[in-house]
Amino acid sequence: MNIVVLKLILAPLIIGSASLAGRRWGPAVSGWIVGMPLTSGPVVFFVALSHGAAFAADSILGVLSGGISLVLYALTFAWLATRFRWYIAFLGSFVLFALSISFMQSHTFPFFIIAPALTLAAVIGLTLMPKGDVEPGNSELNRWDIPIRVLIGTSFILFLTGIAPFIGSRMTGLLAMVPLYVTILAIFAHKNHGPAAAAHVLRGLLYGMFAYIGFFVVLRLLIERVSLGLSFGLAILTALTVQGLSLLILRKLHG
Repeated sequence: MNIVVLKLILAPLIIGSASLAGRRWGPAVSGWIVGMPLTSGPVVFFVALSHGAAFAADSILGVLSGGISLVLYALTFAWLATRFRWYIAFLGSFVLFALSISFMQSHTFPFFIIAPALTLAAVIGLTLMPKGDVEPGNSELNRWDIPIRVLIGTSFILFLTGIAPFIGSRMTGLLAMVPLYVTILAIFAHKNHGPAAAAHVLRGLLYGMFAYIGFFVVLRLLIERVSLGLSFGLAILTALTVQGLSLLILRKLHG
């Protein structure tokens, strides 16, 4: 099957399914779902198909490094949202995210350091996330929300995998962590239900990141040693196992 056709089939299927599940179970679970590698996973998969396992393995280091930038983004957005309107929270957090990505591009950290560092960052992020009660508000769902999300996500995957040979493996991995979905969810949560709802989304994201870490740790260890199908299959199994455990914790602590 042509790789472009495969992208056009798999990307909307993954993104659409996750979006429907998030719509069904609320803001915290929405954030938890988008914490999974819904964009970065397909990006690395298609990069491996097009450019080989070694290129994909290098891009995984970029993905894990970008995860630290994502934790900083989530914390900054959540705290700015307690004092300012959503666009100030977005601008401030995105500027910090961009600066962090720039730093990570210029400073390379080995796998055995970046993976534990990201895990620690996610734990600290959960500890520092602001708490509060969600305000009542308008929960009416837009019928175009999920189609637009699928269009944005699929377009981003096509674009990033297309320019990967020109920007290199590390930057491809770093840019795969651009917070597309969580930004959309956090903005609408903030507008409709206040800053605590945005914090719920972002807290869910951090819980979901443990599955994302597990996915890429297993994939990085296996992708150059076994077949692409087996490495991704075991990485997905790991992510689903960790994600199930994190959901139990999320629902127990936050309802």
